Amino acid sequence: MKATRRSVLAGSMAVAGSWLLAACSANSPSNSVSQAFATPSALTPSPGQHVVTRTITASAFTADLGGVNVNTWGYGNTLPGPELRASAGDLLRITLDNQLPAPTTIHWHGIQIRNAADGVPGLTQDAVTQGTKFLYEFVAPDPGTYFFHSHQGVQLDRGLYAPLIIDDPAEPGGYDQEWVVTLDDWVDGTGRTPDQVFADLKSSGGDDSSSSSSQGMGGMGGMGGMHGSGMGGMNGSSMGGMNGSSGSMMGDSPFGSVGDVAYPHYLINGAIPAAPRTFSAKPGQRVRIRLINAASDTLFKVALGGHTMSITHTDGYPVQPHDTRALYIGMGERYDVLVTLADGVFPLVAQPFGKQGQALALVRTGAGDAPSADVHPTELDADATRAGELTPTDAARLPAHDVDAHADVKLAGTMSPYVWTINGDVFGKNTPIGVSEGQRVQLDVTNSSMMSHPLHLHGHTFALPNGVRKDTVVVPPMTSTSLQLQASNPGAWAMHCHNIYHAEAGMMIALNYR
Repeated sequence: MKATRRSVLAGSMAVAGSWLLAACSANSPSNSVSQAFATPSALTPSPGQHVVTRTITASAFTADLGGVNVNTWGYGNTLPGPELRASAGDLLRITLDNQLPAPTTIHWHGIQIRNAADGVPGLTQDAVTQGTKFLYEFVAPDPGTYFFHSHQGVQLDRGLYAPLIIDDPAEPGGYDQEWVVTLDDWVDGTGRTPDQVFADLKSSGGDDSSSSSSQGMGGMGGMGGMHGSGMGGMNGSSMGGMNGSSGSMMGDSPFGSVGDVAYPHYLINGAIPAAPRTFSAKPGQRVRIRLINAASDTLFKVALGGHTMSITHTDGYPVQPHDTRALYIGMGERYDVLVTLADGVFPLVAQPFGKQGQALALVRTGAGDAPSADVHPTELDADATRAGELTPTDAARLPAHDVDAHADVKLAGTMSPYVWTINGDVFGKNTPIGVSEGQRVQLDVTNSSMMSHPLHLHGHTFALPNGVRKDTVVVPPMTSTSLQLQASNPGAWAMHCHNIYHAEAGMMIALNYR
């Protein structure tokens, strides 16, 4: 199942000079800088190029989570939004029709597209105001499992997300069915909105009234007020050999504290465990499962009861098949797995790390009673695989190249006040990272906080120390790691924690081409 890769990104937008950034978070509705971004230039299809045209309407609607109705915002009045599918090399023309009572955008998470279509308000475009439309045009160069979501404020923690699958025209197949499984944590419409959750975090010094720090946080109970406090003196040299893909100072806990919010619901494809989605197949069939973590504040441990999964891809890029009973998937990450199905009814469980509750779906291949909503398959007790344990295929490796430039990426923050930073300050006050086209750049990442952070880079992929290619990586607390990227996509790009509350509290920086 090797995926073909394209070395040239069509339609890249060159950026001359430096960008003027806001003095506070430009992805916040209340803090956005008013900038007049030019209308992106139209793209002309090349001879024989397939064009995918779609209108996506963002609007308020009532979602049924399975007997629990919630008022929220979403795409196409469904949860998740309607799946968008294309093939590598296609030209996508996607119109966002904003019928929300607030500005919004769409970010195409993981796709290496031209800068003008990246969907970051204040950095690549003006936010799309209520009652107006915006045309996103881009070429999808690489096959893989992706998703799209709002990049405005904390709107991701509503229903504004949907799968984006880019097929490989040369896909060899080797499986009978394909399932897309989208994980989420849910609070909107249950008495609070994400904006109220964020306001509570800021006003109470990070002590959300239902904060998961009170629930132990995966072995870090009692340390809720220490997420980053007093850790400012740590630096990369003090972390020595503690590579972010392996080492940790958290004892038996691989991630320390992960999130700040305990959610009333955890979902698989928009459904709660009391009314789970069912995936049907025949015994012995081989199924490709595309796992997407669209959650805003939750890392999951995923297992399919009675089965071993073979990991084949992460963030769209192929890896050597790796058998596992469970895997960890951080916010913004994606994994593809292959499973040969047994006969019966089996639970597909996503357990939120350090939090109470779980997400559940059913896999049915034959007769049998459905398991209970709180079923706990033994696979969840097994060691779970992380990206640092995988091996890339030869086709997925970055070509060998000397490092031309280094850039520090220092993650830090405090719960009181609720402020999260990169390189010593919040987005707009920190200095953008400068790169030049053609450089091999090494990002030297240091996490000096007591929380794990899923670090996501727009417009590019990077190589982990083991060579695995990704666009999102979980950096455990008190660790450091090195990520290499090829600067081949000019523009002004966001890099941020994919915990949406940390990003909105400042944990974001721009990566600008000189």
